[in-house]
Amino acid sequence: MAIAVPLARMVRPKRRRTALIVSLIAAMILFPLVFVLPTFLNVDRYRPQVISYLQEQTGKQVEIGRLALTFLPLTIQIDRFGVKNPPIFPAGYIIQVGRIDAELSAVALFHRQVTIKSLVLEDPVLNLTSDPDGPWNFENPQSNISADVFSRGLISIVKVKRGHIIVSNLLPSDEAGPIFFEAHEITCELEHVNLGGIINPSSSSMDGQGSLKAGLVRFGAIEARNLDSKLRLESRQVFFTDIKAQVYEGKAVGGLSFDLSKKNISFKTDARLSGINLAQLLAAFPKGGGQMTGRMDGEVRLGGDIAHSLRPLAGIHGTGHMTVRNGQVPSLKLNANLKKLAHFNDLGPAKDDPSSFKVITTDLELDNQRISSRVIDIDGYGVDVDGSGSVSVSGSDELDYRGLAEITTKESFFTNTVARLSGATLKDGKLQFPFRIGGTIDSPVFSKGNGEKDVDARLNHR
Repeated sequence: MAIAVPLARMVRPKRRRTALIVSLIAAMILFPLVFVLPTFLNVDRYRPQVISYLQEQTGKQVEIGRLALTFLPLTIQIDRFGVKNPPIFPAGYIIQVGRIDAELSAVALFHRQVTIKSLVLEDPVLNLTSDPDGPWNFENPQSNISADVFSRGLISIVKVKRGHIIVSNLLPSDEAGPIFFEAHEITCELEHVNLGGIINPSSSSMDGQGSLKAGLVRFGAIEARNLDSKLRLESRQVFFTDIKAQVYEGKAVGGLSFDLSKKNISFKTDARLSGINLAQLLAAFPKGGGQMTGRMDGEVRLGGDIAHSLRPLAGIHGTGHMTVRNGQVPSLKLNANLKKLAHFNDLGPAKDDPSSFKVITTDLELDNQRISSRVIDIDGYGVDVDGSGSVSVSGSDELDYRGLAEITTKESFFTNTVARLSGATLKDGKLQFPFRIGGTIDSPVFSKGNGEKDVDARLNHR
């Protein structure tokens, strides 16, 4: 018994040394294979066959610059990948990617199946285009790619680095229409991506979810920077939720969704705005520059179909509420016009800056290419206004506003008498009189109103 213990102690180190030697030999054999084997397995020679197969499955022309294979993990590298538009669309690419790293399941390959565990796309440029009489350019209604190529279904992780997305509609003439949505400098990570469901228009599955960041986003004329949101792809719909972005020196939070399941793509958005530089916002629209200044807060809910026309967002409708502080309306010069109308000279604080105001609050309703407001409250310097009306956004820029203005400073007996003869009324020592604003945004026309006959003008009860 005394001898057995030392023998056991001697045997254990020998076994450990043997296992270590075997491991070192295995490593010496496998380590070179990991780096040398890809050289002998020149997968790039199969590039023509891969291109031919993908073209058969997608129904579109495919380009691949180079194929390579790496191990640990088992990954196919694809350089300069591109898919061209089908014939009914203008010449160009649906997608171009500088490099794709596709990590494969080795176990699935032994069963003659291609299962992609993860995808990394570097410098992708995605151009999505909708035809008025047909599918999107990325769709293939006859494709069985989801059943044959990706039989295991979902890709666990898809990462996008430095991506760009551009979305537009074709016109009825099949000519290219204007871009209505674009995002640049995209960083995105999605989980459980169903690539077959995205390509197949009959899919009703969840096609992926995750997060997205973009340096620049444009929707119509509106521009946002440093956008951060959650992203969900589901049943031919795209959902951006929990959006946070910088918009014209202010901030915006909310959500945006697109429905691609119908002939015309539709959208919905709700946003809460704070600290928006109104002058910069208006300058993004035709004839909007120089019309108004100030800082804007508010909330809006918009939606509608995106038409296959030169004005794809003309059918937008929605509601909102806005507050603008410490600004000017140079084109209206509200107080200057009131001065001429009432025929008095001393407006107290109002004479210092005839086009300025402290606060404007208003509701908004957008429908039939016209923005209407039921209640407009303007607190100016020396003049307070209650009104209502609308402005056309169809291109005519036609104005139709009316209201009741009050001169907040008490005037002399002579001034009050002259003003009352001009159509104003006196209440609590302050002048009130109705007004109308017609003409256009560029050339507004200010005139006397009809008082209580203007049924949509609210009486001043201050």
